[in-house]
Amino acid sequence: WPIFQGTPISSIHRFLTFGAYQYFLRFIGAVFGDRGTNLILSVEYYCCDRPNPILQLIYLAIIGTTYYIIVKTSFSYIPGYYLSEVHRYASFLAVAVGILLFLVTSFSDPGTVKADNVSRYLSAYPYDNIIYTEKECPTYLLDRSTAAYAIDALLALIITVDGWHFLLCIYGTIAIGLVLAGRLKELQIVHVLTVYYRVDNSLRSLAPYVVQWLLDAHNTQILLMVFMGVVSLLLAGFFAYHANLCLTNTTTNETFKWQDYISWQKKLIEARASTAALKANIAGMTTEGKPRESKCKSFFRQSLLQDTEAIVKKNVYDKGFFHNLYEPEVQDGIIASKSRGWDLEDSPFIQLLDGLMLLSLKMGIQTLLL
Repeated sequence: WPIFQGTPISSIHRFLTFGAYQYFLRFIGAVFGDRGTNLILSVEYYCCDRPNPILQLIYLAIIGTTYYIIVKTSFSYIPGYYLSEVHRYASFLAVAVGILLFLVTSFSDPGTVKADNVSRYLSAYPYDNIIYTEKECPTYLLDRSTAAYAIDALLALIITVDGWHFLLCIYGTIAIGLVLAGRLKELQIVHVLTVYYRVDNSLRSLAPYVVQWLLDAHNTQILLMVFMGVVSLLLAGFFAYHANLCLTNTTTNETFKWQDYISWQKKLIEARASTAALKANIAGMTTEGKPRESKCKSFFRQSLLQDTEAIVKKNVYDKGFFHNLYEPEVQDGIIASKSRGWDLEDSPFIQLLDGLMLLSLKMGIQTLLL
């Protein structure tokens, strides 16, 4: 960010994101030679530049490991004072639905532009002549369609996965908290502290002893609660970001295109202002005998000029909140119905999951209320 330029934070960021890796490559080259460097670069190419399932496997490993630890450490206390036995099965169902939605999103394809369907994509997503202009692809001799970035259906799936896993983390945090609260109640920890250890029956006096007991007897559950709480905040941010993209009918690639366009427009306005100022100075030098214009009048003239040259982001694909929300289903259905061949989005399995997504969100809310 510009605010951090020239500060220690900028130096640390540069070292962590670029410098440390370059030093690591130099170390590998000095110890193992070119073969070691080429091996690291090939791994980098596979992990960063080619489609691979590494992130998906890490995500599934995190989900599976977390659920396994919860089963081993907390299921022995269910049913408890505050939780019924139904949460044993509800938690398994919630995790299974989350994994299913994640797999569907991972295997979903936003589509491929071909010679026989490029016109249909163009009719659904025409050029806006701002960030998308008509060009010919030098490889396939096709018009570069905006459909290459029109992945609204996939965005809708991502939003569902983020939202569901956010609810899943919140549910797990609350459930473990209720398990610990039930253990406090069943073992009568507060009663023991107030009667046998003469601790005042107040939150301020009891809190240090209760926290000490929880960290000593149930440290794994405390760590799980903190972990899922932090992850839920991250998922909430991802959910809000992807929801904003879907509701404004914008893709991630288009956000960068708009940033470049606005930056270019600002530079263009600055260049025009500099040219106008230079012309004004030249005109002032040629009309030295005339009375000078007041500073107040000059200031208001510049303000009006700046207002008229305000940068307007005109997204022709943003057709309103409700239309953008409904468009993924409509456009996906129109294009899929006109396309040839079988695709993953055309399968009855995906059509079944369209209803399952809404049902799963409803089930998540009901599970939290059990």
